[in-house]
Amino acid sequence: MQLLFEEGGEIRAGTVLAQQGEAYQVELPAGKRTKVKARDVLLQFAQPSAIEMVRQTGDLTADIDLDFLWECAPAEEFGFAELAAEYYGADAGPVQQAALAMALHGNPVYFRRKGRGRYLRAPEDQLQAALAAVERKKQQALVQAGYEDQLKALTLPDAFRGKVLQLLFKPDKNSLEFKAMDAACTALGMTPMRLMVAVGGVSSPRALHEAKFLSECFPKGTGFPDVDVPEPGGDLPLADVQAFSIDDVTTTEIDDALSVTELDGGKLRVGIHIAAPALGIKRGDALDAIARQRLSTVYFPGDKITMLPDPIVERYTLQEGRTCPALSLYVTVDPNTPDGIAITASETRAERVPIAANLRHNLLEDVVTEAALANGTGDYPFRTALTHLFHLANHLHDERQRARLASGLRPESHNRADYNFYIDQLEGGAERVRIEQRRRGSPLDKIVAELMILANSTWGKLLADHGVPGIYRTQKAWGMHRTRMQTYPAPHEGLGVAQYAWSTSPLRRYVDLVNQWQILAVAQHGVTAKLVAPFKPKDADLLAAVADFEGTYAAYAEHQSTMERYWCLRWLAQEGREKLMATVLKEGAVRFTEIPLVTRVPELAQAARGTQVLLEIASTDEISLEVSCRVLEVFAGEGEVPEEELETDEEAAEVSAEAAAEAAAEDAAEAAAEGGTAGQETPAGEDAEPASDDEASAPRDTGAGPAA
Repeated sequence: MQLLFEEGGEIRAGTVLAQQGEAYQVELPAGKRTKVKARDVLLQFAQPSAIEMVRQTGDLTADIDLDFLWECAPAEEFGFAELAAEYYGADAGPVQQAALAMALHGNPVYFRRKGRGRYLRAPEDQLQAALAAVERKKQQALVQAGYEDQLKALTLPDAFRGKVLQLLFKPDKNSLEFKAMDAACTALGMTPMRLMVAVGGVSSPRALHEAKFLSECFPKGTGFPDVDVPEPGGDLPLADVQAFSIDDVTTTEIDDALSVTELDGGKLRVGIHIAAPALGIKRGDALDAIARQRLSTVYFPGDKITMLPDPIVERYTLQEGRTCPALSLYVTVDPNTPDGIAITASETRAERVPIAANLRHNLLEDVVTEAALANGTGDYPFRTALTHLFHLANHLHDERQRARLASGLRPESHNRADYNFYIDQLEGGAERVRIEQRRRGSPLDKIVAELMILANSTWGKLLADHGVPGIYRTQKAWGMHRTRMQTYPAPHEGLGVAQYAWSTSPLRRYVDLVNQWQILAVAQHGVTAKLVAPFKPKDADLLAAVADFEGTYAAYAEHQSTMERYWCLRWLAQEGREKLMATVLKEGAVRFTEIPLVTRVPELAQAARGTQVLLEIASTDEISLEVSCRVLEVFAGEGEVPEEELETDEEAAEVSAEAAAEAAAEDAAEAAAEGGTAGQETPAGEDAEPASDDEASAPRDTGAGPAA
């Protein structure tokens, strides 16, 4: 006996092997055996066989005219056998009945199930709507298949133009375009990003990396709304100094300048002058909203995205030849005490400062040497002032080293190089990258770094002494790579200071702008500052700003690291370099000697730290940012790598996630203080100062556009 039955939502045919009560043991045409309950049986028949039934019903079902069948069906509920008699005639046999049952069952648009073998035809209006939907899906499937074929042929469909970035980073997974892209990626074994570059949907790997960052951090674009340029409030006194800044050639956001005035008795008054946008921008105004949203300038090779609009930067940057509003810290230095140099007094003022010059590292580093400064010799601007500042910087550095040693830390190291990236625009739109190395700890680096640390430490204490909250960076010696930001003072043992509040880069870091508001309140109102400062103790907005800043700064740092790695790979291709020297860090990680690029070489997993190796570049991938190398020669024991330089890329990413890196001049000392992060050797760029090691992945200016 043969059965037609329903199982698992499908109609099947099979041969009965045995029957036990209300259940049948049935063998399917494919040989599989199953148990069928009597209530699931639709039809019993002797002939044809189950195998033949499946073959014949397949042909008949394909020939059934569903529109005619729907017209033949009664308006009320019916059984499939009844309709078979109407459609085929009263003598419809098992094959015809089975074919009709399968047609009814397989076309829910026309017929709705009402029970085992029983159906009800769909109302005409609903049928027409459903048929229209089916036709649309059919046409969409054809369109999707067309898109897929074009993508597999590495051609970008016209419909994808203008949608590629959305498809990659914020896709509607129900769209035809996404489904076609997904299917093509599966067929080709490619990622969506790699496919879109291959078909020309994204012009280059560089554009891909930049678009990914912008979609995540600047989904509404990087432009600024129209804003008024605020003038500094109040009648600011004119400072009796001639100040100068020390920056890289590409710097436009000049935050800090220095001055030296000789006093009676051989004493000096050293001025640290910081651009003061907080004198014009007020908490809660339109510019504050912009800065609060962006939180920092974003630096990456060849470009930057500023925290503040260009007109604001232009108004408050410490440009030479202008008298600029500034927040100044003056320290009185006595170089002739029994114990050597001593700082005997300090004063904070809001004032207008004449900027006599913007000195540039690239023009001075070869002549402003330690020997020249030690002897007071050489032909360069502000020689006497720089000589005094260098002696003070050495004193400050030595003081911090003593504090580090007291915390159980080793002295700072300035052995590792920094790198500047310059992207030159060539004729025809081509680009050429230059990666220029500069050693950390040059005299100019040291001067700026130590004085910025002095300002941040002194102003942090000033806020604490007046009970005014600020944003501090703290670090314990036993948790070196665990720098925290908080709203109350605590030691930064990595730097060797009792407190440390970022305050010297208010044009490019929101934390510094906030601290500048607070410091100005103290400078202008003294003991009543706690009452008038923009942020009060335990202010929820201040705590939120700290949390938002760290996350955003880390994202900016990651993008900078990504783009520096990209340009390193471009440099390898551009220069045609097939062999490079590298230093083993640990666990197979190596750092190239000529460029700030770290990669893993598995065959060096057991090599000793500091081992020098000659590597052959096997391949590079500018999309995944991977580089594959082979070891050509090992020079065992050629060098030693300080412990603080042995972090791998993964550890660097961890550092980046916890604390974003310094973009201001104090980075030089922070870097040496806390050890730097291999593979993210943040180029000096805008401040021409090395990055700190607790913040080694920080956003920094790495050379915007063609080098001057």
